[in-house]
Amino acid sequence: MKKMLERIKNILPSKKVHNKSPHGRKLKRKILAGLFFLIIIVVAIISYLFIFHDLPSPNSLKDYKSFPLSSHIYDRKGKLLYEIFSEENRTPVTLSDLPKYVAQASIAIEDKDFYSHVGVSITSGVLRAVRDMFFTKNLQGGSTLTQQLVKGALLTSDRTVQRKIKEIVLAIWAEQIFKKNEILEMYLNQVPYGGSAYGIEEASKTYFDKKAKELTIAESAMLAGLPQAPSLYSPYVNPDLALERRNAVLQKMFEQKFITKLQFDQAKNTPIKVKPLSVAIKAPHFVFFVKSELEKEYGIQTVEEGGLRIYTTLDLDIQEESEKILSEELEKVKQLQVSNGGILVTRPPTGEILAMVGSVNYFATSSGAFNVTTALRQPGSSLKPLVYAVGIDTKVVTPASILLDTKTCFPSGIGKPYCPVNYDGSFHGLTNIRNSLANSYNIPAVKMLGYIGVEEFVSSASGMTISTFTDARRYGLSLALGGGEVRMTELAQAYSTLANRGKPVRLNSILKVTDKLGNTLYEFKDFNYQNDVREPVKRPNSLTIPGKTVLSREASFLISHILQDNGARSSAFGAGSFLEIKGRSVSVKTGTTDDKKDNWTIGYTPNFLTAVWVGNNDNSAMNPYLTSGITGAAPIWNRVMKTILEKQPDLRQIQPDSLRLRLVCKETGLLAGKNPDGTDSCQTYNEYLINGTENVKTLTTGRMTIPVNRDTGKMTTLDDPANEMQEKTVLKDKYSTFCLDCAQDPQPTPGH
Repeated sequence: MKKMLERIKNILPSKKVHNKSPHGRKLKRKILAGLFFLIIIVVAIISYLFIFHDLPSPNSLKDYKSFPLSSHIYDRKGKLLYEIFSEENRTPVTLSDLPKYVAQASIAIEDKDFYSHVGVSITSGVLRAVRDMFFTKNLQGGSTLTQQLVKGALLTSDRTVQRKIKEIVLAIWAEQIFKKNEILEMYLNQVPYGGSAYGIEEASKTYFDKKAKELTIAESAMLAGLPQAPSLYSPYVNPDLALERRNAVLQKMFEQKFITKLQFDQAKNTPIKVKPLSVAIKAPHFVFFVKSELEKEYGIQTVEEGGLRIYTTLDLDIQEESEKILSEELEKVKQLQVSNGGILVTRPPTGEILAMVGSVNYFATSSGAFNVTTALRQPGSSLKPLVYAVGIDTKVVTPASILLDTKTCFPSGIGKPYCPVNYDGSFHGLTNIRNSLANSYNIPAVKMLGYIGVEEFVSSASGMTISTFTDARRYGLSLALGGGEVRMTELAQAYSTLANRGKPVRLNSILKVTDKLGNTLYEFKDFNYQNDVREPVKRPNSLTIPGKTVLSREASFLISHILQDNGARSSAFGAGSFLEIKGRSVSVKTGTTDDKKDNWTIGYTPNFLTAVWVGNNDNSAMNPYLTSGITGAAPIWNRVMKTILEKQPDLRQIQPDSLRLRLVCKETGLLAGKNPDGTDSCQTYNEYLINGTENVKTLTTGRMTIPVNRDTGKMTTLDDPANEMQEKTVLKDKYSTFCLDCAQDPQPTPGH
């Protein structure tokens, strides 16, 4: 490097020569001119190789033909679920044959400056694309209709700077060759609207069974909203999102004066009615869930035309059995105003989705496409295990700790206090954590959340992958009873924390993806489990489950143990309920919202988890007699779980070494002592305790001597001639005033 610098110094004239010698100045000008010319040549070569080499001509747009290959989606054993068709069904139409609002809908939502830009929009397009490239690494923003046309017809879907620059160059070039209406016509004839429907004519036939020239404003708006994300906004996959997207297009059309206020109102109030999907498909909710995930990763064009082979986690046998069970069981309770249900079957240690039934009948009506498993619903009491898990994990309580189940009103901070009551309409006095959770008592659960704090719980729930509890300030203590919305998919992930000894595992739907040449694009390592899940699989606890531990093994074990304790829950659910599977150690919890709109049962073993919801898509309430998961969702859950566990060994949760069975007092939850004569100092029972928590401070006051009436046994005063001093357990805690006899007859709050 030093020698090179010296050579350059010798070639260039010195400052003295530069200032005084005409020959030196002339030499320097020649050198600078040569360097400038060299730089131009280098830039031209780089530009040619980087941008213009093999750049197609926009002249081919009118004659554009593609040779796509269909992609196939399979279950875990290679059974075909769905073929994403390779042929692009196109029927060209002329712009003049279409109502003006058909094209205006696309302009309004995609490119409002279409008639004024030169192929790219400097202000709203290029600058945003440059910003996205450098700051968010997103190379998809800023595309005009012309850019979308050349990208789809002439370029690949690669998300690279090179492809984006080529797209801009071709768009500007195309605008020099074609008139605006020619470009608009080509766009409408070539853009993908989902599946094999390319172009507005085929899209109109596919969704509305009519010609494009017969489309209404509302129908045109729905179609215009599809090209950005055909699967996401599909009325077959996400009818609610399709409606929301259509209305957004209508709003843009109104703002840009393409339609009047009257036309806007009429179109917005028109329901979306599409013709039934006629394509052969199995497990449709799952298939479109997978397709949407693939499009996020590889792009729409690659998924629909790239000849991919997608091997999913789904077990078609379990899927079809689950569909059958859901249909049969809902038929039994249809008189109770229950019209729909959903089932999700997963493997907690791997997150594999084995079955996803998003509704009772995907093809029945447009609402059948609604996927309950990914929708926001209130979880009811199915959230309680997570609340108690945090309490045990933070050493606030043990399973033996006593909570006071008496009439209690909690300050809400706004307006009336919050006064929950129990499902059975009764209060149960002193009750330990095990019985409180197993019998799904409401008041102890609310107190538990109060002791640990809403903010602490929301933070912990986030660690368990629940993303919908975003701001603790939005929630009160009613969150313990399901006063916040969750998705079934995320609730299953949260419960996997309990099954996986403290590690949540996110759901996974894909085992392997290969391209048209057989190259592996993605492969999921599934701990060498057998593809046929009907055959026995080994214990996952002996394997290393990836991910971060968010809950202690001790808390995970204790909650799981409580949820499989048939004896503990018999007070509320009775013996031999649908929550029990003979010969199997299964942890399970029900949940019903107090407005009777959501009815849940979710249960698991170390290897398998099944979540079930029943209700109505329109959020209408079910019959008041269907007030418990034991009535609606539990029979479905029981049948599905039995099917899955039929050939499986009975696997119990592994007990951590730091847990021991200890003798505790029923009234205090603390370790039992001995009287001088060697007898127990209190009524006792055995409970699992974490080492070091044997004497966690009791949350109730305990025992004291007070005056009671010798005839009634109730508290009295010293002035009562029938009084006598007796040692009694005083029912008092942080939230309750002193109360010895708190029997009340409130209206029950569903909470099972």
